Amino acid sequence: MKGRTKKVIETVPSHLALIPDGNRRWSSSHKLQIFNGYQKGIKKFIDFSIWAKGFGVKTLTVWALSTENIKNRSKTEIEVLYRLYVNAANDPEIFKTLKSNNARIKVIGNLQMLPKRVKTALQSLERKTSSFKDFTINLLIGYGGRDDMTHAFKKIYNYALTRRPLTESVITQNMRTASLPDVDFIIRTSGEMRLSGFLPWQSDYSELYFAEKYWPDFGKKDLEEALEVFSQRRRRFGK
Repeated sequence: MKGRTKKVIETVPSHLALIPDGNRRWSSSHKLQIFNGYQKGIKKFIDFSIWAKGFGVKTLTVWALSTENIKNRSKTEIEVLYRLYVNAANDPEIFKTLKSNNARIKVIGNLQMLPKRVKTALQSLERKTSSFKDFTINLLIGYGGRDDMTHAFKKIYNYALTRRPLTESVITQNMRTASLPDVDFIIRTSGEMRLSGFLPWQSDYSELYFAEKYWPDFGKKDLEEALEVFSQRRRRFGK
């Protein structure tokens, strides 16, 4: 292999999380409609999921749509995303790919923010893949870190009135993201170097990786390079 010495990926993150940023800028740079960037981004995520599983990742969590996106972006743009998500959830080829890889979908977030057709389609896919156990894909949709914490604190309020001990596990159990293990590695694309409220409770010891490429251009070799970086990190967890 000329020009680059291939490194050995000795340690693979069990739980990989992804912020697939840059779909709109990719569309603009190619003089295409926003729809094209989001459509390509969804297809790229399906590929990315299979690559991650192939490298040995057990759990993949993706930020599909934030609470801030729903509140602050134009209705037209959000409707484009909703339509694409419904189409993807009902796509027999995507289900076939999930089944062949024994990969299940879990939908997490403030689902009351979603139109009924979107919620129904995604939850239907979740049910159809619930028996697949080799790989878990968590879709965070209608998700925001502060919204998740606020949700937990509201539920914990009544618990606290009982004067029972308030522990980390109690907080975790009351979050929308209660089922998520702590995140080992977070990848964000498009050159943005912030987490924007992404999984604040589960990411305190996550390793971070910021890629320059827009999400639709992120390839398998880019993932491999990111995993090589993770493999070289030394995680001390405060020791």
